[in-house]
Formats: sequence, structure tokens, C-alpha cells
Amino acid sequence: MTSQNLNLFSFSGKIKILHLSWLAFFISFVVWFNHAPLMLAVAESLDMSQTDIKTILILNVALTIPARIVIGILVDKFGPRRTYSALLAIGSAPCFLFAFASSFEQLALARFLLGFIGAGFVIGIRMVGEWFPARQVGIAEGIYGGWGNFGSAAAAMALPTLALLYGGAEGWRYAIASTGVLSLLYAGIYFFSASDTPKGSTYFKPKRAGAMEVTGIWDLFFYIVMNIPLYATLTLLTWKLSPAGVGLLSQSATLGIYAGIWLLFIYNVYQIIHVNEGHLQQPIEEIHKYKFKQVAILDLAYLITFGSELAVVSMLPMFFFDTFHDSQGVTTVQAGLLASGFAFMNLVARPGGGWISDKFGRKLSLTLFISGLSVGYLLMSQITSEWSITVAVMLTMACSFFVQAGEGAVFGMVPLIKRRLTGQIAGMVGAYGNVGAVLFLTILSFVSPAVFFMVIAGGALLVLVAVQFIDEPQGHMVEVEEDGTVAIIEVS
Repeated sequence: MTSQNLNLFSFSGKIKILHLSWLAFFISFVVWFNHAPLMLAVAESLDMSQTDIKTILILNVALTIPARIVIGILVDKFGPRRTYSALLAIGSAPCFLFAFASSFEQLALARFLLGFIGAGFVIGIRMVGEWFPARQVGIAEGIYGGWGNFGSAAAAMALPTLALLYGGAEGWRYAIASTGVLSLLYAGIYFFSASDTPKGSTYFKPKRAGAMEVTGIWDLFFYIVMNIPLYATLTLLTWKLSPAGVGLLSQSATLGIYAGIWLLFIYNVYQIIHVNEGHLQQPIEEIHKYKFKQVAILDLAYLITFGSELAVVSMLPMFFFDTFHDSQGVTTVQAGLLASGFAFMNLVARPGGGWISDKFGRKLSLTLFISGLSVGYLLMSQITSEWSITVAVMLTMACSFFVQAGEGAVFGMVPLIKRRLTGQIAGMVGAYGNVGAVLFLTILSFVSPAVFFMVIAGGALLVLVAVQFIDEPQGHMVEVEEDGTVAIIEVS
């Protein structure tokens, strides 16, 4: 079977698992972004200031970076079925807390905890990688990511209407609580309907938990270095919440969190060394080796693709309003609709990127898509109030195609590096997407939108250089079953 003839209308075997998994991701995104379309009603109900609103938006993404790393470890150890079911069930609790919060402090705590459900994406990457062969894994991961990612847009379209149906000033509470009920119910459905692997296949687990295994001493140092930006981003988020930012944290609390973040980094380095020191002291057979540079380059590729998408989706409605309000009378509602095309492209662009990756090669696809998004963002930096709105929207949608197709190509390659580490690799790559979002949004707070787009375009060129050093997956990867049997897994 080729990637061209996946029967998506089938509800058995691997297609059933694909549908179950993208829907789980879709629901996790609905819950994660259920606040966005109702934020004005929430703010009015609890008498929140603009600073309070900005704080909630920051808190919503703060926990997702470490959560994706943790979830990657858990999914490799316990399997996707149990991990996804547990995440959806546990994630409903802070959802209910947010829905029925009576103070800003309760609201802020709930939003912070809800960032954990944003790590659900990582779980399905391992699940889909287990069920689909290399020649189909790109399009399958693209469908999983693209259709699941549409959950944020679905929340934006459905929840305001649902709140109106519930009626009254408190309708938003019941609309948000409804997403928690949905998450809780689907946790049970996923647990009893999904399976970690096809019948007769082995679910390979890491030999030791706590950090990713590497197969070379230089890879060990490279792995440690690539962890630094994750903790630096958490430090930046803390700064945003400090007295120098929105002022949610006191100076002493800020300093305490800074210390905690970097003590956690030191502990992480200890874990990395502890997990790897034993087997690195012994000769490692060539068939068991993988190159960590593959992970590092995909980290950067996802930083520039998904990281820029999150940042641009956050600012694009206001950009369209500020650019075209005076010259062409665009309202805030119209600006939001015009900007929605950027996220809407997920439905086709991410699966399309995975399909192209399957058909024409992983390295060539990443090169094409990152080149395209660099040109797209450069052209977006030239948009002015004199432009035709139609042309501006078409340009943003064309740019978003390359952005989201690039995301599909990245995760079309993730399952082909080292099977038993797929969850941890996906977790690290996914976390870098959030690193990119925080980085680009921070840059936006200091520069104009035109400079913001140019910075992303320039960053994409640097990533494009890095992509030229990635190795095309070829041949097979090897895993060892518990009885010592060597399993050969095709990667090309």
C-alpha cells in the first residue's frame, strides 16, 4: 500500500488508530484553548484588567515546554493508550477549576495547569509511528497533527455559540466545563478502543527512564547543550510574570523560580549523564547507533515552523486591524476572520507536507518548505495599508502552507530516528516549537510587525543551513526485543 491510497473512510486497523488519535489531539487542543474565544466574557465576569488577561495568556503556554519532555518520557515507558487516556482524564480537573473559578488567583492556577494538556500532541506521534510503515508515516503524522491542531480553531468557532445557548452572564463557565466533560468521556473511549501496537508487534521501551539515551560521547554533550534553550525559555516566561513584566510574581518569588529552574537543569544534566554513562563506557555496535544531530536539526526546524505559527496566529488579527482599519475600514471581527485563514490551512497543509515528505524525501521536503516560509515571511514584512486585502490574505495563506507543511515534514521524520525513543524525541522537538513561540512573541513586544516578520525570515535561513546537515533516513533501524531477538524496522 502506498501513501496515496490510505482509505480514510475505513474504521479498522491502523486507520481506526489514526482517527482515534487525531480526535484525542483535537480534544486536547479544544481544552487547551477553550479560554481564547471567551476571554472577554471571563474578564468581565471576574473584573480582570488588561494585565490580568495578558498574564492568563502567558500562563497558558508556560507549563507546556517541560510537560512535553515529561510526556515524552511517560509515553515511551507506559505506552500511548494509557498515557493519552490519563492525560485527557487528569486534564479535565483544571478545566473544571477554570470554569468555576471565583477569583483571578484560581483562574491563573487553573490556566497554568492546563498547559500540561498541550503536551498531548507528543503521545499520538509515538502511536501513529507504531502503526504506520515508513512509506506512509509522513502523511499519517500530518493528518494526526493537522486535523488535531484544528481543535483550537474549532473552539474559537463553537464555544461562543455554546456559551450563548447556555445563556446568561455565566454561560462561558458551562461552555468551558463542557469541554472538560468531553475530555473526561473521551479518555475512557480511547483507553478501551486503542492499542499501542498492531497485533503481534513489540512496543519497544527505553532501557532506562529519566532522559534520552544517546549513542556517542559527543552526542551526550550535544544533548546537554540543546536542553539549555528550554530552561532559558522558562526563565524568560518567569521574567514576563515578574515585577519587570506583568507583575504577577513578587521579586522574591521570581528569584526563587529562577533558582528552581536552573537547579532543575542541573538535575536534568545529572540524569542525562546517569542514564548514558553505563552504555557509553562500552563499545556500541554500529547497528544500534543513531545520530543526535538528527534530533537537534528537527528541534530547530520545528522552532521556526510551529514556533512562528503560534506567534503569528497570536498577532495576526491585530496586525490586520491596525493595518487596514483606517485605510479600508476593517473591523476587529473582520480582522479575526481574515487572520483565521493562517490556522485553517492546517487541515490540508500539514498532511500535504507529510505526503510530500513520504514521496520526495525528508531532507528535500524540509529544504523546500523552510525556503518557502522564509520567502513568505519576507513578503509579509512588506504589507502596508495600501495593499489589497485580498492579496494580503492570499499571501498569508500561502506562507502558512509552507509553515504547516514544514511541520508535517518534521514529524514525518521523527518516528524514523530511534523507535524506542520516539516519544522523547517528539517531546523535545515539540518543546522547541513552544520555545520558538515565546522567543518570537518576546521579539514582537520590542519591534514593529514588519521587523518581526523579517526576523522570522532571517531565522528560517539559518535553519535552512542546518537542514542541509540532516541525514536522509535510509535502510533500517534496529531494536532488540526482551528475549534478545533483533527486530528490523524499515525507515525508507
